[in-house]
Amino acid sequence: METDSSLLNSELEQQRREELYQQLLLQTVGKIQSDGAPSKVIRPQPGMCLKTSSLTDQQKVFVNICQSQDVPPPPHLSQDALVELLESDDPTGYKVPMSLGEAHTEMDNSSKSCTVYDVVINEEFFQKCQKDTLFQQFLIAVCLEGLENKYSLELSRDIKILKNRKFMGPLTEQNIRTKGKPVIQELNTKEYQSQPSTAKTPEFCLLAEPPVGQAEFLIAEIQLPGVTSARSLLLDLGEDRLVLNARPSLFQLDIFFPFLIDQENSAAQYNTNTQVLTVTMPVLSS
Repeated sequence: METDSSLLNSELEQQRREELYQQLLLQTVGKIQSDGAPSKVIRPQPGMCLKTSSLTDQQKVFVNICQSQDVPPPPHLSQDALVELLESDDPTGYKVPMSLGEAHTEMDNSSKSCTVYDVVINEEFFQKCQKDTLFQQFLIAVCLEGLENKYSLELSRDIKILKNRKFMGPLTEQNIRTKGKPVIQELNTKEYQSQPSTAKTPEFCLLAEPPVGQAEFLIAEIQLPGVTSARSLLLDLGEDRLVLNARPSLFQLDIFFPFLIDQENSAAQYNTNTQVLTVTMPVLSS
């Protein structure tokens, strides 16, 4: 009996894609963490400067994409995996940790005022993007989207990379979190509040392990009937909070924990057979 190699390759490719999304499923963000976490001040290094404009008032906007070793790198992503991600229905499942600085006003070459934003990403990832045009375009899109989400902006995608200038104005120091996994990007709560009303709250349960005495792990089991792939899930995990969106507008869940959990060593697994998402989180304190 002969085997159709094309079918086999298709199955293997589908499995590879699913494994990639399983790896990207668990993402951590700042701002759903407790206040007062230890932090450190970093001085970003120059990278590249983008020129664009605000769609609301047509004013000039410059974006300094800077680099620092203190910002954690995103999960490994090959060029093939990036192509898969960009071609998917929902490429937002892959998050690039970044520090988004406050706007500052500078003077351009025409002595006119302009708005400048500083975005800091991992140094190695920045260098990787500099060597690959596709990764560079992806990085620019992620940075613009991050600024839009945080500051409620609408930025033009008609951008220009300045060849003779790596930054506009002074590069200001930024304060990043250092406790646990130093992820800086803020959670845009408006993204979840603006979901259509058709999104349902899924059935779920929280289990403490061991069930008696001091809990060592907190386990969330979330039932997601109709969700056939991890690529439809966007999961954000904070020190005491879990936010889940199953797209397109199938389920939405936002819950707080009775314990503080270890984000860095937490793990998520989606079983496509039972359609249950299991998130296992080490407990830091009750």
